[in-house]
Amino acid sequence: MSKPAVVLLSGGLDSATCLAIARAEGFEVCALSFRYGQRHEVELQAAKRVAEVLGASSHKIMEIDLRLFGGSALTADIPVPKDRPMTEISHGVPVTYVPARNTIFLSFALAYAEVLNAYDIFIGVNALDYSGYPDCRPEFIEAFENMANLGTSYALASGKRIHIHTPLLRLSKAEIIRKGRALGVDYDLTISCYDPSADGTPCGRCDSCLLRKKGFEEA
Repeated sequence: MSKPAVVLLSGGLDSATCLAIARAEGFEVCALSFRYGQRHEVELQAAKRVAEVLGASSHKIMEIDLRLFGGSALTADIPVPKDRPMTEISHGVPVTYVPARNTIFLSFALAYAEVLNAYDIFIGVNALDYSGYPDCRPEFIEAFENMANLGTSYALASGKRIHIHTPLLRLSKAEIIRKGRALGVDYDLTISCYDPSADGTPCGRCDSCLLRKKGFEEA
């Protein structure tokens, strides 16, 4: 019988690849997405498509509203940066950073994992082709994993260790795409744009669109 794993699924390129990897490793995938007040909520339609096509056994969408705090171009009335050169994208923390987002998402994933008695959580963070987000770094993932093993009843009672899997952590965007293609990921199902139109058409100009384009060109 397959072991359950919680896979954080945004509907983007990275998380779709992450889900495919979890499936390829034999896990029963319990996908978890978030409606958190993001301006690019259309990504949830993509997440539903990806979960269905790539064979997730379940897909839950958690409702939280980070617009209450704001502080990000994704959750407040702040313009999304457009047409930035790669040298600028790769330095500093951009206004699209959502304060503590991966900490919040991983905390919900951990609670879900405890209910499922699952010791594996997958997240598609990347420390190479990324936009300077501090919660995509290996130091953050290691710290969260340590916290998870100290702060959950099921880990303490069983003596088993919870693992936060980051299979994309040290891959370039092109390497991620090549890996996903090898696993049969249809990237037409995904969306990466931070500022899509109402019908879901990507802007083609935000940091995420530009990184995606660069990845496909190099792949």
